[in-house]
Amino acid sequence: MKSNNQINVPQAREAMDKFKMQAASEVGVNLTNGYNGDLTSREAGSVGGQMVKKMIPIRTVKFTRADRTSVGHVAEIRYIASFTL
Repeated sequence: MKSNNQINVPQAREAMDKFKMQAASEVGVNLTNGYNGDLTSREAGSVGGQMVKKMIPIRTVKFTRADRTSVGHVAEIRYIASFTL
């Protein structure tokens, strides 16, 4: 299977670069424009992890309660909240 990590919209490149720099500063990684081959795997991973954490903040709460329509039955309730930046 071929991986496709290309940005399909050319105008998005600048926004993604800015987002990456912001994530790097938040985790204390000195990221420069261009080649960053001197970063450790841990540093590079922390930048990517911070980006994912910012892009996909989803919270799920799940619980069961007595069913209000049938005696002796339970209903599973699940709330999903997603926030996008």
